[in-house]
Amino acid sequence: MDGIMLINKQKSCTSHDVVNKIKHMFNEKVGHTGTLDPNATGLLPILIGQGTKLSYYLINHDKEYEVTLQLGIKTDTADGEGKVVEEQNVDKEVLEEENVANVLKSFIGKQLQTPPIYSAIKLNGKKLYEYARKNIQVDVKPREIEVYYISITHINAEKNELQFTVKCSKGTYIRSLCEDIAKKMGTIGYMKELNRTKVGIFDIRNSIKIEELEDNKDNETYLKEHIISIEDLFIELYGDENKVMLSERKIELFLNGVKLTQALADGLYRIYDEKGTFIGIGSVKDRLLKREIVVA
Repeated sequence: MDGIMLINKQKSCTSHDVVNKIKHMFNEKVGHTGTLDPNATGLLPILIGQGTKLSYYLINHDKEYEVTLQLGIKTDTADGEGKVVEEQNVDKEVLEEENVANVLKSFIGKQLQTPPIYSAIKLNGKKLYEYARKNIQVDVKPREIEVYYISITHINAEKNELQFTVKCSKGTYIRSLCEDIAKKMGTIGYMKELNRTKVGIFDIRNSIKIEELEDNKDNETYLKEHIISIEDLFIELYGDENKVMLSERKIELFLNGVKLTQALADGLYRIYDEKGTFIGIGSVKDRLLKREIVVA
């Protein structure tokens, strides 16, 4: 089984837990395209079999989230899992819709963002959260991110909560975004809830829960309906035209890793044999076609 399966991850389950469960279900190589925190929910694209080789082509995908920001409270991890380190009263004027809309609008565009200290980014061979757990101060460099849009979903003035949706670039930390929004509103805050709804072309509406998959792991029809094949993915990403048909001899050379001369523009192509059977993915550079992913 090769391709991508869209899982709707639930709370208190890590991305690694999901990977391990699916690995044991199908006895295949399994990976994912981007970690979700244990208490975050939502879309987790899972790569299976030869699909694990797709991560290279999917790492730069934009993402969309539904977020709940709790104002007036700061935690050491910038989410609900951490220890409360500060509390403030929140002026009701802060949560007036016009003010909130203006603040959110100011975050649209490219900007520098400092990742949270409780994150898996590596510094000198160690993950940042390893330093944080030992109370070691380190200099975390800001990174460029981009927010494409951000809008109010709901304001709960009684609970000092703000719900919003955001579409952003790879590498954006929503926990940091929440703290930055709160700061610009003149207060403090942390990310209370996070639900990822889109990753690139993938949508949570097409996802399934891990429990559903476990119940249907032997149902071939169900599995076929819920796995995106490598062929279909590349048609979706690059269009139906990017395909190459090779003779039996050239297929043999292609499978053996031999570069083939092809008068084609640089890029990725779906490879087929003369019978129209999908063989895999090849890339062309300087008119040379080389093997990238093989499924046949």
